[in-house]
Amino acid sequence: MKREVNRYFFLLGGAVLQGLAMSLFLFPHGIPSGGAAGTAILLNHWFHLSLGFSLWLVNFLLLVLAINSFGYGWTMRTMFSVTITSYTVNVIGKTMYMPHVSLWIDLIVGGLVFGLGVGLLIRNGASSGGMVIPALVIASYRRCPPGKAMFWINLIIFILTASVVNMSVVVYAVLCQWLSTKVIDFVYRFQLKQPLALSVGWRKR
Repeated sequence: MKREVNRYFFLLGGAVLQGLAMSLFLFPHGIPSGGAAGTAILLNHWFHLSLGFSLWLVNFLLLVLAINSFGYGWTMRTMFSVTITSYTVNVIGKTMYMPHVSLWIDLIVGGLVFGLGVGLLIRNGASSGGMVIPALVIASYRRCPPGKAMFWINLIIFILTASVVNMSVVVYAVLCQWLSTKVIDFVYRFQLKQPLALSVGWRKR
């Protein structure tokens, strides 16, 4: 029970960090946070679906894939994380304003915080939804870091959206993804060093 409480505590923290990164640093500059947003733009452009419905559709289909690949528990934890992130973006977007001194500073800080948040989610048995789900599928079969897989998936989507979105925004999005996926892999692989155990024969002198 305690382990599960700790898990959801870290999921909550990761989801909030992800929402803060998007609402405070990335979205004010129109920088997509991942491939799901890019896919939604493509669906809107090709099939004239609304962006909100397109984004929901992408995540719904990917969560169906998640149930088949990772099971009910993982999918429920991911739905919890996605809900917290969406709520954070909604609340912060309506209640907080932060002056933006430099796009590059916001890009770097946003990428770092976003990567930390997503890394915490993956490390604790969930994901941020979107293209993290197929990235984890690929990572499990190819035995490669999930951040690396997610970077290449999102890169392909960002290239496709170049004809729809301003090219500079796509470049910023790719740079943000590169930075955040490095942080994701670091958090995913991070191991806390255990203190050296004292010898049984140790005596105070």
